[in-house]
Amino acid sequence: MKQISFIHAADLHLDSPMVGLKQLPANIFARMKESTFTALKKLTAAAIANKVDFVILAGDLFDGEDRSLRAQSRFRTEMLKLSEHEIPVYVVHGNHDHLNGSWVHLDMPKNVHVFHSEVESKRLQTKSGEIVHLYGFSYPTRHVFDRKIEDYQMLAGADFHIGILHGNESSGTEHDNYAPFTIKDLQKKDFDYWALGHIHKRCILSENPPIIYPGNIQGRNKKETGSKGFYHVTLTDVETELDFIESSDIVWEEVTVDAASANSFHDILQLCQSTIHKLRRDKTGIFLTLFLENIQLDNDLEKRSLDSELLELILDEEREEDSFVWLVGLNIKESQQIDKEQLKMEANFYAELFETIEHYDDVNYTLAPLYEHHLGRKYLSHLSETEQLELIEKAEKLLITLLNPS
Repeated sequence: MKQISFIHAADLHLDSPMVGLKQLPANIFARMKESTFTALKKLTAAAIANKVDFVILAGDLFDGEDRSLRAQSRFRTEMLKLSEHEIPVYVVHGNHDHLNGSWVHLDMPKNVHVFHSEVESKRLQTKSGEIVHLYGFSYPTRHVFDRKIEDYQMLAGADFHIGILHGNESSGTEHDNYAPFTIKDLQKKDFDYWALGHIHKRCILSENPPIIYPGNIQGRNKKETGSKGFYHVTLTDVETELDFIESSDIVWEEVTVDAASANSFHDILQLCQSTIHKLRRDKTGIFLTLFLENIQLDNDLEKRSLDSELLELILDEEREEDSFVWLVGLNIKESQQIDKEQLKMEANFYAELFETIEHYDDVNYTLAPLYEHHLGRKYLSHLSETEQLELIEKAEKLLITLLNPS
């Protein structure tokens, strides 16, 4: 029975700037900056340990079109390790690291095979004699909206046919529709495996044939929650075995805690500490967004302490932890909501304020200066409708607190 073994990874985003995290303690920020490289090291170590036939990297190896020298150098070092074990690497570049960028080039070792801007096939004969055809293309520019899937054509003479595609499945609505395709499009090609990239959430679109998004290898913001990694794939002519290998050095998580049973500030602090204890993972950092709901405190001093001191008390215990759980967001929701009707009776101003907030639809206009800034355009993702509503709600709460501190 013919068999091949390979690593399928995508969206490495090496040397990602990790925007918005510079307020972290120096040691944790340094670890976050290093995390994409740590994940890459885990990938190459797994390839060597499993003695794979080859490695596929399905786009966005680098975070930007300028491909920093630091990122190229660190990538080259890992590719040399694979070269020493005679493991070839097949690379397509995506919308972030497209071929039309401007960068100082570092030559890669000969085991790294990069696909050009048009769909092409590369032939590999493994050490055990199997013939593999790999098909793919690299983005010539940042925006590729053509249905490149039409250009994937099977060439005879191989035991296994593997398509590599950095693009968006057409039914998806959350991502730019780069190199769009449908599942049926891929199935019609009769390939043995589709190695996808571009979507940062791990997803198996089809099992026969396997059509796989491995997700990115390291989460970079609060939207990219959960374990990140890549697949070790064992493919035969009758079955496919998928082994997900975690590579993220720091994991983003969101947890909601019901604080209805807490009667004091100390009770709430203990709830938070207990949650952190349950989440802590050996040798892995966690960035946590914590939602505290149904808080019922009668003491005004304790209420104020929730906003002013709770976060700092929690963070103090995490600064020197290797397996830290660091709160990047603490959202406190009291069970007693703002009595808007009462405020309207107190002053006509509140009625006008709430009316304005209820019909406010200029979030994009208000934030335009951020997105028009050259750094904003590069690093900020646009807010979803839900995120816009959350932002308006937070602004309303802050305004009422400032206007009516009692």
